[in-house]
Amino acid sequence: MKAADAASGGAGQGGAGAVRPGATNALGGEPSAYLRQHATNPVHWRPFGDEAFGFAEERDVPVFLSIGYAACHWCHVMAHESFEDQETADFLNANFVAIKVDREERPDVDAVYMAATQAISGEGGWPMSVFLTPDGRAFHAGTYFPPRPMPGRPSFRQVLEAVRDAWLERREGVEQNAESLARGMAESQLAAAVQLTGSPDPVDAGLLSEAVRVLARSEDPDDGGFGTAPKFPPSPVLEFLVRHAAVASETSDAATDMAGRTLAAMARSALFDQLDGGFARYSVTRDWSVPHFEKMLYDNAQLLRAYVHWARLGGDSVFPASEAADVAARTADWMIQALGVAGAGQAEAFASSLDADTVVDGRHHEGASYLWTPAELQDVLGPDDGAAAARLMNVRAGGTVTASASPLHPGCRLDDAGSALWDGIRPRLLAARSGRPQPARDDKVVAGWNGLAVAALAEAGAVLDRPDLVAAAGQAAVYLERVHWQAPGAGGQGAEPGTLVRVSHAGQARGIGGLLEDYAFCVDGLLTLYGVTGAERWYRLAEDILEAACLRFGADGTLVDTAGESSQVFNAQGQRAGLEPFDNATPSGAAAFAGALLSYSALSGSADHRIMAGNILALLPPLATRAPRAAGWLLATAQAALAGPVEAAVVGPAGPVRAALHRAVLLSASPGLVVAVAADAGGPPAGPVPSAVPLLEGRTAAPDGSPQVFLCRGMVCDRPVGTVAELLERLAAGPP
Repeated sequence: MKAADAASGGAGQGGAGAVRPGATNALGGEPSAYLRQHATNPVHWRPFGDEAFGFAEERDVPVFLSIGYAACHWCHVMAHESFEDQETADFLNANFVAIKVDREERPDVDAVYMAATQAISGEGGWPMSVFLTPDGRAFHAGTYFPPRPMPGRPSFRQVLEAVRDAWLERREGVEQNAESLARGMAESQLAAAVQLTGSPDPVDAGLLSEAVRVLARSEDPDDGGFGTAPKFPPSPVLEFLVRHAAVASETSDAATDMAGRTLAAMARSALFDQLDGGFARYSVTRDWSVPHFEKMLYDNAQLLRAYVHWARLGGDSVFPASEAADVAARTADWMIQALGVAGAGQAEAFASSLDADTVVDGRHHEGASYLWTPAELQDVLGPDDGAAAARLMNVRAGGTVTASASPLHPGCRLDDAGSALWDGIRPRLLAARSGRPQPARDDKVVAGWNGLAVAALAEAGAVLDRPDLVAAAGQAAVYLERVHWQAPGAGGQGAEPGTLVRVSHAGQARGIGGLLEDYAFCVDGLLTLYGVTGAERWYRLAEDILEAACLRFGADGTLVDTAGESSQVFNAQGQRAGLEPFDNATPSGAAAFAGALLSYSALSGSADHRIMAGNILALLPPLATRAPRAAGWLLATAQAALAGPVEAAVVGPAGPVRAALHRAVLLSASPGLVVAVAADAGGPPAGPVPSAVPLLEGRTAAPDGSPQVFLCRGMVCDRPVGTVAELLERLAAGPP
């Protein structure tokens, strides 16, 4: 079909599909890096919103919704093949209203239409291609469509023509399909409903052990991780396994073994950047040897925490604590160097991702920055060291990603000689690689992911004795407070709660309010930072954000993930607000909220917040045995609840003694341990120092004025201890 014919293809049927005069691509002014990547497409893209759906209703045409993200390789492929093609664009423009969504900015949109896509096509992923009625209900969907038919997959043009024909000739059937799917999604939301009030049952320790046994049945004991290719880092599950390993039980050894094998396999593979640190999104091979090269903040923040916790636990013979600490340090340094961004020239935050592709001579090449041939290694290192490096890092003449090039991949623990060689040549290779074209960075700052980073960097700084990492966590917290948190106005009693904005660009908050996961991750990060630094401003900010979350997402006693940001999303899920209990690339908002509620209740003594956490954990029994791989953070939070969690109040004058006691607490592997640190009263011993943290109320220095630690559970404390040796003995014995 010629371009002119395509342009008129939807203008029949009385001209209902005619394109508005002057309609153009409307993404040029969008702050999202992903949307701006498509701003020069001949497709007349619009951002998601009422204007775009109103335009579809006015024209009486369906919506073509395309969802992806800036670092997505196959999104780039479909853009080049189809969205940059004038003839395809003409057909789209004539017969549809095209909407482009950055899934990282609008996970609420992504989640509901991903569920629809999986229900319709049996598959999910990005780019996601969904066809909607003008009120937002899905009726057809898929993922990547090629420009020409492939076995089992039609071409994109064939799909567009079939959908257009169905819309024009079988509208009643389209409407029935859309309504049926919306009803089904509403019913699934009812099944996952959580009531925040009531009397939850206590956590069953046997349920957690059974989850470990179920996980063991899907573990890959040879290559680490779970399942086969493609293989993703199971970050929430790793957090559960490390916590479970810290408490003696009939399955703690199995949890230790699984966690150690997976952490070791990933660290020694191409998933981990052996030169510069940081983890890629996933591996396309079972043995982690061929990564999908995008690097995401949310992956690295979660994995940083997992490696820090493994080092704190003490490691094992398969994966020593020292090796885990090195991986953690390099990951933290990479996050700061590669993803650190300044907000309006002030406090630093963290960008979302690095692209999977590198643009070389105007063309996208997946992983090009990270690939090596044997000849390239010899060019940089010389014949002998180059050949040795190729053997050490599995770079052979037959490449694993291209015909000749491979990522660096030791695949095993290096011996002393191998480590010495690698330590000597790594800086030279890194310097050479820095001269290559580099992947693009998506500079948007996402509140929740920065909350994950705050928690991970604060704990890494404490465990690795790296004050610079704690400082980086503090800078990100300042940015979240200054840019993303819109504090409530001085309206007195009954004033509206504050709002956490999900995304910022160049130091300016933009777009929708945060989702449940944003609030929960930020609260967790701020409470963790408070426990490490003792700065009560972070406790108070966490308390404010948590209170706002309770009102925003549970005002009627039922927990939801969103607060009605889009009528179209509401329609797509049968006009019922939703809650996703399963982890995805990050912990589910519900699971993260349960963890935040539990930690806050331990510091504040709030029974109401503890009850809310328990009611969310009531989701766990069927998930623990049926789908534990998708419930890792709920399991990790349940493990913390079962442990108490342990509450540690560190009081007394600041100085070396208190610092040693505080550090000993921070090095404890007790699941879910929460830490409160009193302000320094100075001078001779006096009464308790006023504090915003209830756990510190009535806790004073020893009679002689020396520091001490109160170990508590449910705000009930044992006698205080004043030496590190006694503290360690008490921690090993468990909570009072």
